[in-house]
Amino acid sequence: MKFGEIGVRLVNSLFPIADSLTGKREFTSLTPIFPEFHATPEKNSMKTTKQIFAAALIALLIGTAGVAESVKFTEHKLKNGLRIILSEDHSAPTYSISVTYNAGSRDERAGRTGFAHLFEHMMFQGSENVGKGEHFIIIENNGGGMNGSTSADRTEYHETLPANQVDLGLFLEADRMRSLVINQANLDNQRATVQEEKRLRYDNQAYGRTFDTLFDTAYDNFAYKHSTIGSMEDLNAATVQDVAQFFKTYYAANNAVLSMVGDFKTNEVLAKIEKYFGNIPSQPAPPAPDMTEPKQTGERRKTIDDPLAQLTRLDIAYKIPPSNTPDWYALYVLGEILSTGQSSRLYQKLVREKQVVLQAQAGEFERRGPDLFIGILMVAPGKDPAEVEKLFYEEIERLKNEPVTDAEIAKVRMAIKRGEVEQLEGTLYRASELGKDAVFFNDPNVINTSNEKALGVTKDQIQKAARTYLTEANRTVITTVPKPRAGGAQ
Repeated sequence: MKFGEIGVRLVNSLFPIADSLTGKREFTSLTPIFPEFHATPEKNSMKTTKQIFAAALIALLIGTAGVAESVKFTEHKLKNGLRIILSEDHSAPTYSISVTYNAGSRDERAGRTGFAHLFEHMMFQGSENVGKGEHFIIIENNGGGMNGSTSADRTEYHETLPANQVDLGLFLEADRMRSLVINQANLDNQRATVQEEKRLRYDNQAYGRTFDTLFDTAYDNFAYKHSTIGSMEDLNAATVQDVAQFFKTYYAANNAVLSMVGDFKTNEVLAKIEKYFGNIPSQPAPPAPDMTEPKQTGERRKTIDDPLAQLTRLDIAYKIPPSNTPDWYALYVLGEILSTGQSSRLYQKLVREKQVVLQAQAGEFERRGPDLFIGILMVAPGKDPAEVEKLFYEEIERLKNEPVTDAEIAKVRMAIKRGEVEQLEGTLYRASELGKDAVFFNDPNVINTSNEKALGVTKDQIQKAARTYLTEANRTVITTVPKPRAGGAQ
C-alpha cells in the first residue's frame, strides 16, 4: 500500500459512513470524514475495462514477480525554476500530467485561512485563453478526465488524456499558471462555493467537526492546527488583492513540479514543456512555514456534542515524526497489524470478542511535518466509551510489551506488495506520486523506496516506536457524543 492513501484507508474501512454519504468509496468523496484532502467534484471517475482486468491479474503478478517494477523517470528543470519529472510508459496510448504546487494550508496565516483550498476552486475559473468553466469541458470533449485536490502540505491538479493530446494538457496547465483570471466576480462565486461546501461537508455532517477539533487540540503550531477548508470569517475577509498576492507567491513556476507519465517521448515532451511554460516568470521563493511542534507533556481531552451523530466515536491521536522517516514506517506497520482486516488485533478483541465497537481503525496521515497516529473507534450502541478506551490502551500496551508475530509481519508485507502492484498500474497515480514526493521530500524516488522501507520494518522497531510515541502524555482524545436535537428528534 502506498502511504498517501493511509488517511483514506482509515475511512474506507470505517463503518458504512463513507458509503452512506457518497454512495461510493472514492478518494475525493471522503473529505467529510477524513478531511486531509479537499477536491473538486470528481470527473470521469468510471472504472475502465483495463482497470478491472488489471485488478484481476494482481494476485498472479504478485505470485510471479514478488513486487512491482520500479518507476523509471528522468528529472529536468527550466530556467524559470519549474521542476519536471518524466516517465515514459508505452503500454497504452494515454498519459497523465500532474502539477503539484508547494502550497497547502500550512502556508496560511492567521486571519487568512482557507486560501489554499479556495485557490483550488479559483484555478478552474478561467485564464487568458480559456474561458470560465471551459477547462472541464475541453478535457471531457477530448476523452479525458481531470481533478484537483488540496491538503495541508500541497495543492495538486491533474489530467489524463489520449496520447495525441499532449499539447492540450500542457497548454491548459501553463495558461492558468501564467494568467489565471482573478477578479471580484470569480472570488465571490468561489468563496460562496467553498462556504457551501463547508456547510455541507462539515457543519451539517455527522462527525463533521471531529477532525478539526482533533487537529486544533493536538497541535500547538498554527500550520497544522487550523482546518484546510478555513473559517467562514476568514473566507469573508478575503480580498481580491489577498488572492492575487497568494497566487503570485505560491503559484509561480519555481514553486511547482510538473510530472508526466505515459505514452510520449521524453525529448519531444521537453520541447513542448519549454514552449508552453518557459516564458512564465519565476518569483521570489515563498517563506518556508515554521513546522516546529513543542513536545506534548500531558494528555489532552475534549468532548463534542454532535446532533447529527448516531453513535459515540472516540478519536485517539498521538504525535509522531514526519512521514518517510524510520519510526513513521514502523508505526505504519503497527497500524496495519492493529486494524487491517478481520484478523487484526482491534477487530479480534474489540469487535469480535468484546463486541464493544462496530469498527475500529488505526493509522497515520502522510505529512511533511509532525504527524499524527490516530485510532478511531465507533462505539457500539449501549456500550461504555470508557471501557472501549481502556481496551484500546490494553492493545497498545501489548504492542509495547510483546513482539508482534511472524504471521502478522508476513500479512502486512504481502498487503504492501499487493498494493504496490495495484496502484502503480495507473499513470495518474504515478504522476501524482512523483510530484508529491518531489515536493514533500525533494526526492521523487520515494515512489520506489517507500515500500522497501516498510517491508524492512522489524519487530524491534515496532516495539520501540510503540514505547516511544504511544504514551499517555503524548495523546489527545476527542469524544464525539450524539446529542438529541431540540424537541427530542435524533
